[in-house]
Amino acid sequence: MNPLKRIPPALLDSAIVAIALFDSFFYLYEPTPFEITMAIAGPLGLFFRRRWPWLSLLLAIPALITSSSSITGLVALYSVAVAERRRWAVLLAGVAIFAGTSVTWWGWIDGGSAIFSIIFAVMTTAAPIALGLLVRTRRELTARLKELEEARESERRYAEEEILATERARIAREMHDVVSHQVSLIAVQAGALQVGSIDPDTKTTARTIRSLATKTLDELRQMVTVLRDSGGELSQIAPQPTIADLPELIAASGIPSTTTLDLPADLPASVQRAIYRTVQEALTNIRKHAPGATATITAHSIRNDLSVTVHNTAATAPSMQLPASGHGLVGLRERAELLGGTLSEEATSDGGFTLTLTLPQD
Repeated sequence: MNPLKRIPPALLDSAIVAIALFDSFFYLYEPTPFEITMAIAGPLGLFFRRRWPWLSLLLAIPALITSSSSITGLVALYSVAVAERRRWAVLLAGVAIFAGTSVTWWGWIDGGSAIFSIIFAVMTTAAPIALGLLVRTRRELTARLKELEEARESERRYAEEEILATERARIAREMHDVVSHQVSLIAVQAGALQVGSIDPDTKTTARTIRSLATKTLDELRQMVTVLRDSGGELSQIAPQPTIADLPELIAASGIPSTTTLDLPADLPASVQRAIYRTVQEALTNIRKHAPGATATITAHSIRNDLSVTVHNTAATAPSMQLPASGHGLVGLRERAELLGGTLSEEATSDGGFTLTLTLPQD
């Protein structure tokens, strides 16, 4: 990193002006008012070198001729070389400083040493021009490299989006062709059982199965729509469940439950979804792994936290061999962590299981 970049521009310019003023008055012997004015105006013009480099150069040339202030002219020429893109204009500025430097040093040497005066003037003029062009080229290369890096990053993101879009489309096809088909068959069979059965309990069960299958189909269609849209966002999935839907969810599960829900009604939507999905996953696991068990569902606020606990007793019937991915609790834990909370699970001594969700309450 360039150490000069750490110095504030105003402080750096003030230091340069102070040095240039000292240089201007160092060579003045019995100065006239005009020479004093030029010796002051030239260095002070360096304050404008960043915004108006040509103005600084125009003020530096009289100071260079009258007071031999070489520092003022060199800094002004450097500023023009950094800012000016027209090569002929930079060359013109160099010629002006060269002429001023030659006039200054011509009187200090005899005619036989004129060649050395010219060589010195050329070197004095070429140095700030070369440095200024180098700095400007470096800035342009840095800007170009930054543009290339941004373009490469944009291309990488585009490639990732293409891969994600392809994968979403594949998942959407699988969900539509396989899952939707199977759930549709469940709904049809449940409807046939509801119509053809005489037993009232069987009719009620078939009606519940058909209702759940229909609701699942609606959610699947919404998910497929979002997956097929490469720019899809969760906000497009509607409606999202809230804590007001918990009683219906618990009742539809068919699991004997004792429920105590004491939660604020104005919780953020993300928190309400997390609570709903936690209870939903817990009830699903009870049906799979603890048939015949009873559940105790408690949700309340404790100080600045929200706590949701689902406890089930030991199973009283053989567990059903249903397919399971094992990712349900992992997803719930990630959802809780994103909200700044925790998800804990514990097997109890009576053969039951307890799932606890804790979320901060803003």
